[in-house]
Amino acid sequence: MSSDLLFFLLFFLLFLYPEMSMRMRIIKRLKCIKEIEKERKSRVIAMIHRQEVLSLFGIPIYKFITIEDSEEILRAIRLTPEDMPIDLIIHTPGGLALAAEQIAIALKEHKAETRVIVPHYAMSGGTLIALAADKIIMDKNAVLGPVDPQLGQYPAPSIVKTVEEKGKDKVEDKTLILADIAKKAINQVQNFVYYLLKDKYGEEKAKELAKILTEGRWTHDYPLTVSKLKELGIEVSTDVPKKVYKLLELYPQAGRNRPSVYYIPTPYKKEKS
Repeated sequence: MSSDLLFFLLFFLLFLYPEMSMRMRIIKRLKCIKEIEKERKSRVIAMIHRQEVLSLFGIPIYKFITIEDSEEILRAIRLTPEDMPIDLIIHTPGGLALAAEQIAIALKEHKAETRVIVPHYAMSGGTLIALAADKIIMDKNAVLGPVDPQLGQYPAPSIVKTVEEKGKDKVEDKTLILADIAKKAINQVQNFVYYLLKDKYGEEKAKELAKILTEGRWTHDYPLTVSKLKELGIEVSTDVPKKVYKLLELYPQAGRNRPSVYYIPTPYKKEKS
């Protein structure tokens, strides 16, 4: 093999192949989205956050809800006729509160039915967006999460509780400032959740749910399962379209060395005895 050919092969493997592979995957994703739209007669928007890998060095990039996401989703909603339903497929650990709130408001204000579909999880800001929809559709094993605000590495309710238990005269000025910001953040998110829910659940139930989801009753990563959500009085359907799972498979989780989960990827039918 000549050195020129070897160089071309190395160049292809390092630069061209990953780019071509990603482009093919994007085409498959758009095709799958089109199939779901045809099946459900709706505008389908997907916000799926996986680890992405830089094509050259294989470095994982962790994704979350950003302002860029909210810009794109708001644009998609603007391009959707007012009488056309929207299906927003979400798979996310959360992200920027401002971006999540922008998406939630746009979803709530859309005149036709809006549905958020959660095939695996939608935590924090993802839950906030789900609460804005007319209908939440989740896999039976999927989860949402609390929406209590976080200030840096600390939950806002915990900051407030610490000051209340210790007393204002026994903490530093910096902690008092944080507690003041934390109270404002909690009130703001509570009021926002109430705004999202009052039309669906009535004022009293919306206030109750807003308090429960923001008061720091659980840790921020506590899984709110379908049964737990129903126990709280939040309406949830488990009728996830099968093609949504197919779409999620087109966003493969980045592996560093080798897969840690193995199975034969075909549906099994129970043999007749």
